[in-house]
Amino acid sequence: MESEEKVRVKVKKKLGIDQKRLANSFKYAWQGIIQSYKGEQNLKIHTFIAILVIVFGFFLRISYMEWLVCLVLIGLVLMAEFINTAIEYTVDLASPEIRPLAKAAKDTASAGVLMMAIISALIGLIIFIPKIIDFIGGYL
Repeated sequence: MESEEKVRVKVKKKLGIDQKRLANSFKYAWQGIIQSYKGEQNLKIHTFIAILVIVFGFFLRISYMEWLVCLVLIGLVLMAEFINTAIEYTVDLASPEIRPLAKAAKDTASAGVLMMAIISALIGLIIFIPKIIDFIGGYL
């Protein structure tokens, strides 16, 4: 019978999972989240709006499918903001001085976040306005 350690090594080799590297990848991701929240005002705004959407979703009892749509959109907006932040940091590192192309790269990344936020807001209005009208109508 093989020792437990030998089995673990075989499984690790077969799966290609290095537990220390995996743990470090989560640690570094959390560090990135913390760093982004420290430096990015818009990320805080998007997070606040996401919390409002979740609170109103419970309050107005949105459907399962509406929850899925809202959660996917929240994830996409936050992901876009994190990617934008990474692009801004990278551009600042590569081009510390102001250059037209560096500005264009940063502006374009920001535009992507803005577009995702606008589309998400429109979809949110489509989901929530009928619920709000029904809620108010119940009191009239």
